[in-house]
Amino acid sequence: MKVYLSADIEGITGTTHDDETDARKPDYGEFRDQMTAEVNAACEGALAAGAKEIWVKDAHDTGRNLLATKLPREIRLVRGWSGHPFSMIQEIDRTFSALLMIGYHSRAGSAASPLSHTMTGSVTHIRLNGQPMSEFLLHAYAAATADVPVVFVSGDEGLCEEVASVNPAIGTVAVKRGVGDSTVNLHPAAAVERIRSGAEEALRGDVARCRFPLPDRFELVIKYRQHTRAFRAGFFPGARTIDPFMVRFDHRDYEDVMRTLLFVL
Repeated sequence: MKVYLSADIEGITGTTHDDETDARKPDYGEFRDQMTAEVNAACEGALAAGAKEIWVKDAHDTGRNLLATKLPREIRLVRGWSGHPFSMIQEIDRTFSALLMIGYHSRAGSAASPLSHTMTGSVTHIRLNGQPMSEFLLHAYAAATADVPVVFVSGDEGLCEEVASVNPAIGTVAVKRGVGDSTVNLHPAAAVERIRSGAEEALRGDVARCRFPLPDRFELVIKYRQHTRAFRAGFFPGARTIDPFMVRFDHRDYEDVMRTLLFVL
């Protein structure tokens, strides 16, 4: 079994403020270590379930956060950003059996975490066919184009509730809960234990139940925080300006959705 794992930092236990996710700030080291520990736990769970090869995408900020020496020898670590439209799941293809997401977080427009956002802080929300989009859902659809199901997600409670609403067969572990500008967190060791067992259980289960169909059409609407960003995005081919802050794009191919986001965010 070949498994893909995508890792972010805002959804690991403890992270509450942007300083804790920024490599330039003194608080960052502790949370980089915890990000690595939670990814390692998911890898150990995958190996226990029979995975022979695990590709890990370091998908936070610079893409250069995870400490490779603290991860299993079976991994291939994707660092940095290639510019590929699939972004946080770069290199995924039909050779993979399943996708795991570790340290993911609630979407832009959600009150479930003080670190809620979708891809960038420049947008108020992103909607696809009227549905608010998180980084989980954007990349779950991208994985679906390669027929790879998301089988396990860890992160904040709000995100895990979203995952369950999309497909309750997908395994989740909530390591934190947002309350206003604060978070209530599991102990780091408890988070690691739950992620390890959750990943193993998910991969031992019927991963086919975690698939969900792609829509036939895609109406992408982005609301920007600044009207100047919307103005610029309005010049993208096929864009339709809805109001000074909102731009709409219509696609039949989901890869075109991700290409659009690559250039307009």
